[in-house]
Amino acid sequence: MSTTHSLPSHLDLFYNGQWYRPKDGVYAETFNPACGQPITKVAVASAADVDEAVNAAHQAFLSWRTTPPVERARCLRRAADLLREHADELAWIDSLNTGNPLGKMLSDAKVAATSLDYFAGLIPMLKGETIPQSDDTFHYTVREPLGVVGRIMAFNHPIQFTGSKIAAPLAAGNTVVVKTPDQAPLSCLRLAEILGPVFPPGVLNILPGQIECGKALTTHPLVKKITLIGSVPTGRAIQQAAAATLKPTLLELGGKNALLAFPDADVDALAEGVARGMNYTWAGQSCGSTSRVFLHESHYETVIEKVKSFIEREFKPGVPTDMSTTMGPLINKAAQERVLSYILSADAEGARLITGGKIPKHLPGMELGYWVEPTVYADVQPHMRIAKEEIFGPIMSIFKWSDEEELIKTVNDTAYGLTASVFTRDISRATRIVRHIEAGYIWINQVSKHFIGVPFGGAKQSGVGKEECLEELLSFTEIKSVNVLL
Repeated sequence: MSTTHSLPSHLDLFYNGQWYRPKDGVYAETFNPACGQPITKVAVASAADVDEAVNAAHQAFLSWRTTPPVERARCLRRAADLLREHADELAWIDSLNTGNPLGKMLSDAKVAATSLDYFAGLIPMLKGETIPQSDDTFHYTVREPLGVVGRIMAFNHPIQFTGSKIAAPLAAGNTVVVKTPDQAPLSCLRLAEILGPVFPPGVLNILPGQIECGKALTTHPLVKKITLIGSVPTGRAIQQAAAATLKPTLLELGGKNALLAFPDADVDALAEGVARGMNYTWAGQSCGSTSRVFLHESHYETVIEKVKSFIEREFKPGVPTDMSTTMGPLINKAAQERVLSYILSADAEGARLITGGKIPKHLPGMELGYWVEPTVYADVQPHMRIAKEEIFGPIMSIFKWSDEEELIKTVNDTAYGLTASVFTRDISRATRIVRHIEAGYIWINQVSKHFIGVPFGGAKQSGVGKEECLEELLSFTEIKSVNVLL
């Protein structure tokens, strides 16, 4: 596969339907995290570049907003078809630039295509209401697009996130300026090459950039909504910056997600769920990872042994673009050092290492990559650092519980509330426990899966707003009320 695919031809800024060099001439290296070596240099958008792109998007909005719904839907469906057509090459670029295993990345562009088709089909739902009041008046509402939408993307699934997250705002009649992830911009630039001709100039704009780019997008007066997939600190910063212009936000942020296992759970299914829920494939770099596992004392050691066996068998670091690889590296050196610091703290605080805990050996040609073994700690206590902080790396914390009331208290004792998972054969217990868990997206007897049309989003500090559903589409519109004297 690597012999038939190549990097994007353009490494500059894409806006107004064209490619532009950055105004200050700055380009930055982007890396292959598996070997720690640079791949190429990519343009870095400055505030001046953002201003040009936003103004182009605003001009395009004036006509895109009045484009007939059937035509907007046609464009989105064409984009979906192209994503499917180019899914293999986009997966290869993402695998090279993120370190995620190629075999697991092949579905990302297809997931994005499904999202584009889904929101194209929802466009007829952008309608208003009539409101009866009296015989001599007529009242009605209409839904109108907001304008230019800024979308700031995360590095763990660049093509999936970018392809999916342009769908709802474009369907609603907005134009979009995408800030690519700092660490992995390449697939987004290839996406601009593929999808650029599908939309009128200025409707879809893609800017590789860093902090300055994100700040400029967040504070620009012509950007009417800003969205983020990222960390809680970044979400807070964006919320504060957006407040200056009273911009609405849509934020999918971090998580310290819990998996609750009850005594009657199917032990084999539970062990597999515990192992897969940590998302070791992406080196644990997933906001939805169930990184806190609460096992009942009746099956505690039994399940731990099964989890250990499953992880050591199924998650093996290797060359990301090799189809047999099942686990990738962390995104950069800083991430690797952060994760290793959590391992040191877990050892110092008395957690019991079950597996992993080191930089893997025997990875020829990848010795300088940003690797950490899939790691599990048991006997974790709530006061420990690995129990409290989002690690965003391949470290699982296992707790033992016996009292249900204390379990719920410990599960909810966090500022996060993105996802959770409950394993039990008793549906009455499951639905009762779900009512007490403070999280926005909960699985019963499964982990990690998303379902198009089912609202995804966090509670507490794990986010603002819902995505992947009708609510996301409506959030990119505003209601206008019209009152007529007859």
